[in-house]
Amino acid sequence: MSLFTGFPEGKAHLLPIPEVFFSQLLPQIDHLGELKLTLYIFWRLNQMEGAFRFLRGIDLSQDQKFLTSMGATRDESLIAVDEALNRAVERGTLLKAVVSSEQGDEACYFLNSPRGRAALRAIERGQWQPTFQNQSPIPLDEEPPNIFRLYEENIGPLTPLIAESLGEAEDTYPALWIEEAIRIAIERNKRNWRYIQAILERWQQEGRHGKKEKSNDRRDSEKDRRRYVDGEFSDFVEH
Repeated sequence: MSLFTGFPEGKAHLLPIPEVFFSQLLPQIDHLGELKLTLYIFWRLNQMEGAFRFLRGIDLSQDQKFLTSMGATRDESLIAVDEALNRAVERGTLLKAVVSSEQGDEACYFLNSPRGRAALRAIERGQWQPTFQNQSPIPLDEEPPNIFRLYEENIGPLTPLIAESLGEAEDTYPALWIEEAIRIAIERNKRNWRYIQAILERWQQEGRHGKKEKSNDRRDSEKDRRRYVDGEFSDFVEH
């Protein structure tokens, strides 16, 4: 058995899990594979972008470290993941929607949260269609960057004020966004926190790629998303 070496020093990225998971859902789960999958999905959705976040079976099959934890062989692992998905859907933790794509019908799994339910309603009414672009969060075997060290090594001294600003940014934006913004600042020789912060704020408002998709290319436009997100409670997975 491999030994866990312990949690690292310094500020670590925290994963938001709703309290109701521990008070209601956890006591109900009686299958180890379902428990592993449920926790993994909380983590993986938190790595993603967009108003509506979901996973497909193929997305789960691409994380080799997660698969290894589910079975002795790849075939056993895939069977175990499929069983765990079915259990989570039957229990009501996940919502399943089957949508058409270029590869055929695809099963999409949403967290059973206000936004997940809104997404499912939109799909059922034919008012929103999931797309499968940018579905590549970091796998389990990749560690998120230490943004404090990255800043200090490439931008400047880590003063108490800068450290506080970085901590607030880490609570607001994905760690990979901060890393990319720092790298852009380095490439453009704009080595200061205000420039990095401006990049992050623009990405939050306009999308990380700096442009909105054309409405005739994707039905998941900003207008469509707002029709189902505005007025809903925040998702369990923070953005």
